[in-house]
Amino acid sequence: MDDDHSGSCLCGAVRFKTRGPLRGVIYCHCSQCRKQTGHFVAATSVPDGNIEIAGAESIAWYEASSFARRGFCKTCGSVLFWKPWEDAYISVLAGAFDKPTGLQGECHIFVGDKGDYYIIDDGLPRFEKSTPSLKVADE
Repeated sequence: MDDDHSGSCLCGAVRFKTRGPLRGVIYCHCSQCRKQTGHFVAATSVPDGNIEIAGAESIAWYEASSFARRGFCKTCGSVLFWKPWEDAYISVLAGAFDKPTGLQGECHIFVGDKGDYYIIDDGLPRFEKSTPSLKVADE
């Protein structure tokens, strides 16, 4: 499968293109992700140099913590990005990509904080907080 992917927000004001392989999808169940989206987040990531964003003026960045900020479309409200302040990658919500994505689930993080209205039963690895190799804020 081609390693180039594209996607957008719901209204199309923000479009993006990525180059190179994408990380597997990580499902984050932390309270910040759940409150921002209404459910858990499914996101991949790409190095900063491998993404081009058109319509950046339509992105609002919310400084959710001292660790990272969250990007969403000012017009339609689509949640698109999670960007750590000190690392050279950006997480992109998997649902924002145009099909086909070729993406597959990798693991669940912050399962200790998941909503009480659903179960995780897909067999993927689960982590109480984060994975040993994934640097994220400690809630």
